Amino acid sequence: MKRREFALSIPAAAALAGTPALAQARKDAVVLGMTLEPPGLDPTAGAASAIAEIVQYNILETLTKINADGSVTPLLAESWEVSPDLRTYTFRLRKGVKFSNGEPFNAQTVKFSFERAAAEKSTNKDKRTFAAMESVRPVDEHTVVIINKEPDPDFLFYMGQATAVIVEPKSADNNSAQPVGTGPYAMERWNKGSSVMLSASPSYRNPGAIKIKRATFRFISDPAAQVAAVLSGDIDAFVRVTPRGAAQFKANSRLQTIVSGSRAKTVLAINNAKKPLNDVRVRRAISAAIDRKAVIAGAGDGFGVPIGSHYVPGAAGYIDTTGINPYNPDKARALLKEAGITTPLELSLVLPPPPYARQGGEVIVAQLAKAGITAKVQNVEWAQWLANTYGGAHNYDLTIISHVEPFDLVNFTKPDYYWGYNNPKFNELFDKIKVTANVAERNKLLGEAQKILADDAALAWLYQPQWLTVANRRLNGLWKDMPIFVNDLAALSWS
Repeated sequence: MKRREFALSIPAAAALAGTPALAQARKDAVVLGMTLEPPGLDPTAGAASAIAEIVQYNILETLTKINADGSVTPLLAESWEVSPDLRTYTFRLRKGVKFSNGEPFNAQTVKFSFERAAAEKSTNKDKRTFAAMESVRPVDEHTVVIINKEPDPDFLFYMGQATAVIVEPKSADNNSAQPVGTGPYAMERWNKGSSVMLSASPSYRNPGAIKIKRATFRFISDPAAQVAAVLSGDIDAFVRVTPRGAAQFKANSRLQTIVSGSRAKTVLAINNAKKPLNDVRVRRAISAAIDRKAVIAGAGDGFGVPIGSHYVPGAAGYIDTTGINPYNPDKARALLKEAGITTPLELSLVLPPPPYARQGGEVIVAQLAKAGITAKVQNVEWAQWLANTYGGAHNYDLTIISHVEPFDLVNFTKPDYYWGYNNPKFNELFDKIKVTANVAERNKLLGEAQKILADDAALAWLYQPQWLTVANRRLNGLWKDMPIFVNDLAALSWS
């Protein structure tokens, strides 16, 4: 059955009568909608944020937990101590914790997980964080000491991200298909192309606290099908749903809508390593050709805030850089001429499946054309984007994507990252940011970093998304804000 057909398969009588969907009849089950199906379920092996949306804090857990307000609290670590130089972290681990296959969680599994993430063959997208660990030393079964090579003021936050999940050694290699963790849920079934089902884990340490016993994630990429599935009651909650149905959702008394802030950056990524995009004048021309407000209207149905660098309002150290490369088609054409470009300049524009990319692509193609740039659209599936654009030979000129990690400026220090940016001055500044503990000084340096990226037009930054969550009004516990992409099932309950 195709995704659209599946999303609309609720009996017509129930839809017309406005009766609750079958899933809602059970107080201990929930059906959540997701735009993208993940390529696998191991967040230590793949970069897709859809992986964490299913497994993080549900199946796989971390030493710390990042909350909706961005705060960090204990999870598998009950407490910790940090040395004055911000290099040594002593974690006291929770006792009596088991993985869903019956194996114990202890300091040795922490050591295994982090050394695996740092290993030569690791494909962990945050491999650099784990490679920067000088040592991971179990003191006893429930105490582990991590010494970093350099100070890292954000280390506790990193330890709550999906790439830092603690895995069980015997099952780790199979986590992509059948993840095994310490969380409140275990994998029940994956119907490829349709849904993933989780059920309460019988080995979880506090089963009485879990109100939702079964959760189904259904994958619906088509915006119209998303709206129909929500309105029909086929979906109990759709986090980061297409905003296209916002007016209908708000008018429906059965539903609640939540507009969430985010740390995400929706960007027009530019392949800095390819000619003529390695010329800063060409990259600045691309930025000057783009009207961010029009893109927000077309790609995000108005839900977004313009940004001019790889940082968003609300984040510590943010500065407004939207005035560095403002919308100016005349300047864009002049910059191309100055760079010796004969127009029209033909560039590829690779678009992954999310609606913001496909809808935003239509707007950007028209805007670039006015500046003498012909963008040839290539619509690709998510797996293709990950393999050929983000990975592999980085076979693209331009692409639209949302980067959702809160602290990802480090990617601009990686010349082999998919956008190929390389500026020694930025690298030097970032190294200084990492070791600066004083908050005010660190925020000042972060502002300087944002300005360098904007001046270099490393990317054409578009907007900070505002996510729309729509759910049955009786469903409680949904996150208000989303510093990271997770669906915290243990927090949910029906009233």
